[in-house]
Amino acid sequence: MERLTGEELLSWRRDLLRLGGEGQALDWLLDMATGLSPSGLQTLRLHPHRPIDLPIPRDDLERLWREHLVASAPLQYLVGRCCWRTFEMAVGPAVLIPRPETELLIDLATRFMAATGPTPFSPPSSTTPTPAELLWADLGTGSGCLAMALAEAWPTSQGLAVDLSEEALSQARINLHNAGVGHRVRLVQGSWLEALQPWWGRLKLVVSNPPYIPSHQIDQLDPVVRDHEPRLALDGGHDGLCSIRTIAEAAPSALAPGGRLLLEHHHDQSDQVLSILDERGLVDCQFHLDLEGNKRFASARQP
Repeated sequence: MERLTGEELLSWRRDLLRLGGEGQALDWLLDMATGLSPSGLQTLRLHPHRPIDLPIPRDDLERLWREHLVASAPLQYLVGRCCWRTFEMAVGPAVLIPRPETELLIDLATRFMAATGPTPFSPPSSTTPTPAELLWADLGTGSGCLAMALAEAWPTSQGLAVDLSEEALSQARINLHNAGVGHRVRLVQGSWLEALQPWWGRLKLVVSNPPYIPSHQIDQLDPVVRDHEPRLALDGGHDGLCSIRTIAEAAPSALAPGGRLLLEHHHDQSDQVLSILDERGLVDCQFHLDLEGNKRFASARQP
């Protein structure tokens, strides 16, 4: 614990920014590492003589900031946490850092679930289908963020979270437990829908944010992504669509009648993805826009 005045902290913050980086990123670090929110910083500007106790010494925070600047290390990995949707979750180099646009997969999922099953967030009732009838899957779960949100949104459901990486599943297990939904999500190690063959024909909903960056583009990514986030979760093969083809190939067998498949993909892959889904015999193949108006998501239904 280190005590200092608001004026001292603000002066130290200015010194760190002279080293480089953006103020918004530094303020995020202060918020996640010490609990000092942007509104708290503003209060210190208005009351510079007010004392404040930092739970982490400034030297340790400066070390994290310098590592971020020198090695392009993601602050989320350095702190070990990030916020996504309503969750604060643990993250590390074995998993992708959840992006805000991926939240839209959950919005799409809850919209479709509301149309085909019980209303999300509604309490169980005598007319609510049993959990066995409400089986969903999150393919390539990584940190478990999608599985956490689906389990929260559909509280009578049972879910399956798949990942090829044992390290990613360990990270997801921690986050699902901390979110209080671990008992309703089964973790399965393996490759996409092939790992879920015992449940084929019963899946009402399958969501995935698979690797979709073409292999030849990986080295062109920002160093904060290229040098630190897991390549297994980024590299989509020669055209970025290899994993999506694999998922689509098995989807007609895995989905229940009327079941939905929701995918995130690269911003310029929409036409190809919809064609892939259509060729597999899925119907109602549609694109959906991300926060910037790009065709970022695809949905399809098993007849």
